[in-house]
Amino acid sequence: MKFLTAVTEEEMEDKKSLRAPVSQKPHVVPKPEHPEYLGGSITVEINEKKLTVPFGTTILEACKQAQIHIPTLCHHEDLCVAGVCRVCVVEVEGMRTLQASCAFPITAPIKIKTTTNAVRKARKHIIDLLISEHYGECYSCFRNNNCELQALAKEYGVDHYNFGHVTQPRYEVDNSSYSVVRDMDKCVLCKRCVRTCIDLQEVGVLEAIDRGHNTHIGTFFDKPLAEVICINCGQCINRCPTGALRANDPRDEIWAAIDDPTKHVIIQTAPSPRAAIGEEFGQGAGKSFTGELNTALRKIGFDKVFDTNFTADLTIIEEGTELILRLYKALVKKEKVALPQFTSCSPGWVKYLEHFYPEYIDNLSSAKSPQQMFGALIKTFYAQKSGIDPANIVSVALMPCSAKKFECNRPEMNSSGYKDVDYGLTTRELAQMIKEAGIFLPEMPQSHFDDPFGEASGAGLIFGATGGVMEAALRSVIEFVTGKRVEDVYANADITPVRGFEGIRYAEIPITEVGPVPKLLQHLVPDWNWLKGATLKIAVAHGTANAKKVMEDIKAGGKFSECHFIEFMACPGGCLGGGGQPIPTNEEIRKKRAEAIYNEDKSLPVRKSHENRHVAELYDMFLIDGPCGHISHKLLHTHYVKRGKYIA
Repeated sequence: MKFLTAVTEEEMEDKKSLRAPVSQKPHVVPKPEHPEYLGGSITVEINEKKLTVPFGTTILEACKQAQIHIPTLCHHEDLCVAGVCRVCVVEVEGMRTLQASCAFPITAPIKIKTTTNAVRKARKHIIDLLISEHYGECYSCFRNNNCELQALAKEYGVDHYNFGHVTQPRYEVDNSSYSVVRDMDKCVLCKRCVRTCIDLQEVGVLEAIDRGHNTHIGTFFDKPLAEVICINCGQCINRCPTGALRANDPRDEIWAAIDDPTKHVIIQTAPSPRAAIGEEFGQGAGKSFTGELNTALRKIGFDKVFDTNFTADLTIIEEGTELILRLYKALVKKEKVALPQFTSCSPGWVKYLEHFYPEYIDNLSSAKSPQQMFGALIKTFYAQKSGIDPANIVSVALMPCSAKKFECNRPEMNSSGYKDVDYGLTTRELAQMIKEAGIFLPEMPQSHFDDPFGEASGAGLIFGATGGVMEAALRSVIEFVTGKRVEDVYANADITPVRGFEGIRYAEIPITEVGPVPKLLQHLVPDWNWLKGATLKIAVAHGTANAKKVMEDIKAGGKFSECHFIEFMACPGGCLGGGGQPIPTNEEIRKKRAEAIYNEDKSLPVRKSHENRHVAELYDMFLIDGPCGHISHKLLHTHYVKRGKYIA
């Protein structure tokens, strides 16, 4: 089996489809490929200490290398340079004014001072000015004790309002969206959200409007967020330094349900929150708290705790079967079908496609996300098995994603006869509930998930990382089609070529031999001979800016148009970088969360979706006409909306 390397920027560069408007493009001096060559490095002096750095390194980067702390506010490691807040100013010898260190590339030997009286005074005045226009009280803000402006004020000894303080709000809070709440009275105009939306995600919902004192971050014609083309990914929340952006929080409604003795309240937990929630309790990134979280959730008052990985395994069976049916129709029956098939478990990606590429709706798998599959099963199969009126079941989903809040409120997500999932809860929101209950999560003993769904497979677990859905699918597809154990092809069933944080990955898998059709799929295809000699072409993309590159290539008839199956995730890094995860975020943190997920996968006795015995029992007992049968289509599949980009 042949895998190709990650797709490079040069391969995907499309001159007709720039990543962002010129005003938002990062203007930086490119660093040399070989800084050790003549002219590739420059020696600078920082606080009277000499340091050699590559040509084009910013002063901020050089100071980090020298372990010198420089305060920042508009700067973020995931985003292009802005240089608008000026909190990071330093003195450069020979320069008339202080310079923003984040936006100053080193192209010649210079002398820098970072702690002079002028620098300290300028930074403090900038912070004072920001606070003077910042309405609200810290103790009632959801970012209290995790606010970068608050931290700067403490760091620079701000103990009173030197330039006054606004006492009346200027803007109405926009809570029109199921996913994201905007409170522009807390905005500091750092434009992180603008750069996130335009450059990182390439959606372009937010921009700076007006000038001078009237400048504010707004949407097209200042319309409510729910009325524009926001995909609800929440990446803007993760990078906002203050409380100007937050998720739409359902904690009060969930507490009310828990306190209502007539309600049976269940919660399903996804793997990415379990790999990140420890960060909310002072733990370093990179450790899963699955067992501890199960115990804490029962102490809070949830009646049952289930593993979303169960329906991730179910998703692999349903989505994989759908792909096989599409390929069978195309290759054997010579019917026209929509290929490549796109994954559909990322609601931010689904809404992005609905807005920006509605003509490709038919390429989306009709399989619901694991969250919504579980919701439908809870109020049908589980309700029947437990003898509970589904009207009295309150279904909560712990997810890493603010877009999951929108997804569970989509009008088509009621195949159970009720709203399939009542509330989407982010990692940050659940951590707050745990704290409200007086629980310190790391001290909880471990416990298992509840029956009848029990423990799931490692394949469902790795859904949380980019490439995880594809790897989970391949673990099953390789065994389904070839009859070989995937461990005989990839050591320990770790399909590492589809892992990684490169924006786009592409692979080709020649099918040189086939085995018998497994019993689960015998009602759909008679044999695999029609696949022998074929080459399965697959791809993985994370972040909608990368998704756009793939989609534009497909439109142009490029190599991705020849793919059979493509995994798309709206958020950088996949679900573990979702808009509901702990703040802060950066690539290093996301990589550590991925390590936690992969380490937990290795520890599980079952690591392939089709070997999950609980899924097999579900098909025997409830989904009796098999994958993609009538019952599963009614409960586990859905349809989508061609929204387009035009706003009324």
